[in-house]
Amino acid sequence: MTRSARFTLHPDFAVGDVDPRLFGSFVEHLGRCVYTGIHEPGHPTADETGLRGDVLDLIRELGVTTVRYPGGNFVSGYKWEDSVGPVDERPRRLDLAWRSTESNRFGLSEYIAFLKRIGPQAEPMMAVNLGTRGVAEALELQEYANHPAGTALSDLRVAHGDKDPFGIRLWCLGNEMDGPWQTGHKTAEEYGRLAAETARAMRQIDPSLELVACGSSSQAMDTFGAWEATVLAETYELVDHISLHAYYEETDGDRDSFLASAVDMESFIENVVATCDHVGARLKSKKKINLSFDEWNVWYLSRSQEEAAAARLDGTQDWPEAPRLLEDNYSVTDAVVFGSLLIALLRHADRVAVACLAQLVNVIAPILTEPGGPAWRQTTFFPFAQASRYGRGRVLDVRVDSPTYETAKFGEVPLLHATAVRADDGTVTVFAVNRHLSEPLPLEVALSGLDMTSVVEHSALADADPEARNTLAEPERVAPHEVTGTELRDGTLTATLEPLSWNVIRLR
Repeated sequence: MTRSARFTLHPDFAVGDVDPRLFGSFVEHLGRCVYTGIHEPGHPTADETGLRGDVLDLIRELGVTTVRYPGGNFVSGYKWEDSVGPVDERPRRLDLAWRSTESNRFGLSEYIAFLKRIGPQAEPMMAVNLGTRGVAEALELQEYANHPAGTALSDLRVAHGDKDPFGIRLWCLGNEMDGPWQTGHKTAEEYGRLAAETARAMRQIDPSLELVACGSSSQAMDTFGAWEATVLAETYELVDHISLHAYYEETDGDRDSFLASAVDMESFIENVVATCDHVGARLKSKKKINLSFDEWNVWYLSRSQEEAAAARLDGTQDWPEAPRLLEDNYSVTDAVVFGSLLIALLRHADRVAVACLAQLVNVIAPILTEPGGPAWRQTTFFPFAQASRYGRGRVLDVRVDSPTYETAKFGEVPLLHATAVRADDGTVTVFAVNRHLSEPLPLEVALSGLDMTSVVEHSALADADPEARNTLAEPERVAPHEVTGTELRDGTLTATLEPLSWNVIRLR
């Protein structure tokens, strides 16, 4: 390949400021995300509450901010009362969502304590059950969690050992209610009315809450678009965000299309923005609804469905407790796609105010653990950690001129996918993916109005083996490496992006 990919950066041309909550994640009571993931009493690194110290260290390194909880599909059968009070008195329940038994050993108080152990940047994002429950239960949970004292439920929290309110500001009004798989699935009209009534009641207690209405579970849903329009017609003035969920996987050996997954993600975002703004215009509202992309990742869903079907057939899936579910082990190829999805989120930072990588530990996660054993970083850990660390500030408008390639799903797609973020101290970080499977991609970036003089670092995640992964046997097989030869001269950055690579180029 001879032609370079190019773009220009100028501080006056920007997308918007990055909300730190773009680097959120998700803890659901699913598989081993909670039990033997973040919580394992008796583990050599566990603290007095059972939180794994080795996992906490990795979560801090990952740079997670907001953590959504407790689901996910799990929340549509969730009874919050089961998760509070003395642990040895909490009931065991059947979880219909994942055909598991829930012990409730880890509950609401433990979740808040977990966030405090991560650090002050870790904000709770609590989902309420609008599948099998409704307005009354949401209000009861809000009173228990947030009211200082002097009422039955707030005093019950104090009696349980939590004197201070939890201060949960960000709430999800249910989860994936458009999905027929959801316990308590509803039509858009049914859900829109319930979400509106719940939001109105919760705001009577606290008008300052931030509320997220359920959008479509994917752009491929038959109801996509019409669902958002119907729900927002009921809730527009009552909510702040609408949710998006998207997962991507390589299917039928079509790696070229898989590498272009962010094309779909960006289309999804832009289509939901258009729908939100159309409803706002129709209602003659000056308010802007932002987006909460509160589930996203690479997930080999078809493989998971096959494994679940096999388990049901052979009788091994008989309501187990914390079974191994959805424990995808990610390759270098997966990590490059994952990095491209991060770029897509940053490129829409003007409207994507919250995003949650699903999930945090073990379940389609950047961190894997063994019960009683080690915890380690998956390949996808590195793009997220780098984006969270260096992707804070103002996203600059990047419009690439790039060689293209043909894909079966998306047609002609640029080989380069890129964005850039200018930090408060004036430094600039370029995030870039080369989608070509076998050829390097020369890159030129013109810096206009940016007083940059040197390259601080160019790191890349790439490997001669695109299937390389980090495993229990080889936990450090894959990691970012330094790239040499990247230069900044006379206002132009030049670099060569390795084939199939995620790149971070820092300038000052």
